[in-house]
Amino acid sequence: MARAKIGLIGGGNIGGQLALLAAQKELGDAVLFDIPQTEKMTSGKTLDILQSTAVYGQSASLSGTTDWKDLEGSDVLIITAGVPRKPGMSRDDLVKINTGIMKDVAENAKKYCPKAFTIVISNPLDAMVYVYHKITGFSSKKVCGMAGVLDSSRMETFIAEELGVSVADVTALVMGGHGDSMVPLPRFTTVAGVPITELLPKERIEAIVKRTADGGGEIVNLLKTGSAYFAPAASAIKMAESYLRDQKRVLPCAAYLNGEYGIRGYFIGVPAVIGAGGVERVVEIRLTADEQALLDRSRGHVADLVKATGI
Repeated sequence: MARAKIGLIGGGNIGGQLALLAAQKELGDAVLFDIPQTEKMTSGKTLDILQSTAVYGQSASLSGTTDWKDLEGSDVLIITAGVPRKPGMSRDDLVKINTGIMKDVAENAKKYCPKAFTIVISNPLDAMVYVYHKITGFSSKKVCGMAGVLDSSRMETFIAEELGVSVADVTALVMGGHGDSMVPLPRFTTVAGVPITELLPKERIEAIVKRTADGGGEIVNLLKTGSAYFAPAASAIKMAESYLRDQKRVLPCAAYLNGEYGIRGYFIGVPAVIGAGGVERVVEIRLTADEQALLDRSRGHVADLVKATGI
């Protein structure tokens, strides 16, 4: 059986980490793509990672390229292309710059990778997934954004630290747009099946919810010269693995909504089943009036970003 081909669009920090994780998990053969001025950089990164596979005893093919033809026939595309955030910038500040970049990516993906399952990481994420979907015309089941897995993992990390327990026993759910309007849901967050509302006082939960929403900005302010890349890459690979291995994991991601949760025509963070069919279905949970109001507010913010793209 032929190995899967994984196209990684964007050769920066996240792209390099994606290539490493794809090799370590032996998900398939990865091609790291970036603009022509970066040819030596992408080749250097993939050569370095390829040499590490001999240490780990893993089997993978990795290559760097600046030519879209080398991505032809990719089974999965993970897109990180775009300008990263800098201190003082919000994800929203990137919308006009990154819309132009995403339009170019989408046109080439439509030409060379028409059957690929696409995971978008580029910010502002919910708007960039929308732009990509509109331009490619790909089925909404084959296009999604990496957001909820990352946001939920941040919340899980903070809860584990607060309680002094293993993060393996913490399950959190974060819905909505990937930004300040995200909707962490303490009611659906548990530690070994025990709701955190039974384990933490209200003020500590509220502090964790706020830190989760600010999680990306916290890292940007600490790094000074870029944004998060280890956790975003791990989150996208988790989604790609569920697709390639038909694991049918229930993962929160920016999925296209067609009436679910009362929302239509936008990509927004919700729990969804990812398997060989792509985003096979959206999982609808019953929200309280307050939770639905927060999700509606987040949808409004996503709609404003989409409008700003001009697409």
